[in-house]
Amino acid sequence: MDAQQFQAATGASDATMADLERYRLMLEEGNAVMNLVGPATLPDFWSRHALDSAQLRDHAPDARTWADLGAGAGLPGVVLAILLKGVEGARVWLIDSQTKRCRFLQPVVDALALPAEVIDARAETLKLKADVVTARACAPMDRLLDFADPYLKRGALGLFLKGEQAETELAEARRRRPRLDADLLPSVSDPRGRIVRIRSL
Repeated sequence: MDAQQFQAATGASDATMADLERYRLMLEEGNAVMNLVGPATLPDFWSRHALDSAQLRDHAPDARTWADLGAGAGLPGVVLAILLKGVEGARVWLIDSQTKRCRFLQPVVDALALPAEVIDARAETLKLKADVVTARACAPMDRLLDFADPYLKRGALGLFLKGEQAETELAEARRRRPRLDADLLPSVSDPRGRIVRIRSL
């Protein structure tokens, strides 16, 4: 998938595409000096990273506030913030406990004037109320739910990007949380991927 195909698939505006392209270049530059994403995935940015992140909005189209746990390279949080730019009340919290990653994210937020806030902290220590809590490549599902627990308890919908082990990870998480209200959704960016949707613990 290239930029034109991404735009056709998502209906993104030219302004949104320009921001995504600037982010792509900043990610490429940042990845040269620190491990943000696998270098081999950068040529497939539009499908592997942009579309993978953008699809979450389709599952919560009215959500205005998002908390991205273990935000890392800004996926999916930065992509979501770009898509939410100009939407009244929009806010994306990019939360990561690794200061070096926050040092990458802050210039991205500033340069693109995104409705986002970078927070250098452990996600489970914060008292934020968000419409959606999300994460990608952060931790196995069971541990991830420990991090997301405060957000889910405050009413957030959980939308977590996972790979082909999603079903196994969810089954393991249910051993500790038998009342977990969750299901698996297909990924539009990779037939092997899944979105784990959590309504409540």
